[in-house]
Amino acid sequence: MKIIMLGAPGAGKGTQAEMLAEKYDIPHVSTGDIFRMNIKNGTELGMEAKTYMDKGLLVPDELTVRILLDRVAKDDCKKGYILDGFPRNIPQANVLEEALSKLGDKIDYAINVEVPDENIIRRMGGRRACVACGATYHIENVPPKKEGICDKCGQELILRDDDKPETVGNRLQVYKDQTQPLIDFYSTKGVLHNVDGTKDMKEVFETIVAILG
Repeated sequence: MKIIMLGAPGAGKGTQAEMLAEKYDIPHVSTGDIFRMNIKNGTELGMEAKTYMDKGLLVPDELTVRILLDRVAKDDCKKGYILDGFPRNIPQANVLEEALSKLGDKIDYAINVEVPDENIIRRMGGRRACVACGATYHIENVPPKKEGICDKCGQELILRDDDKPETVGNRLQVYKDQTQPLIDFYSTKGVLHNVDGTKDMKEVFETIVAILG
């Protein structure tokens, strides 16, 4: 079972991917994690990616797919995997499809977690992070015991730049420009399933499980 998680930043796709990975005992494969792991371990692919990252450049699609295929060739991916954060655009989707096709493989499900922009801006604007220990909270869903203060270490909580409304708005626009076309791409392949991400986290999870059968 090979699954791609789609959805705007803050839609909750990462959380759902983790829950699905646990239920089906398949890896949650995040491209960011793979890059970090390869660079940390000093692999040939990691060092190649690092040459681009050190210059502030995006890692080319072809190299990203090679790193991804190297990861999903591991034994723990034999039953399947969940891709989170890749592909980000149509060229990446084409490269991935071509590479999997050569292996006699394909993506089985593309799960699109749909959440309106205003909900995402409100969700992310409510996040708070501890400047000292990194603990995270949400002023509505997971508030600290004392407003603005971390439960764990007593230090100040902040609204990160990434979660400020103007930054979130920009990120959503980038998502729409680059990643939204993937929804049409996987729809034409007959593997796209849209899920209402505004519902309770458990409800969303149960809906996805029902789709996967």
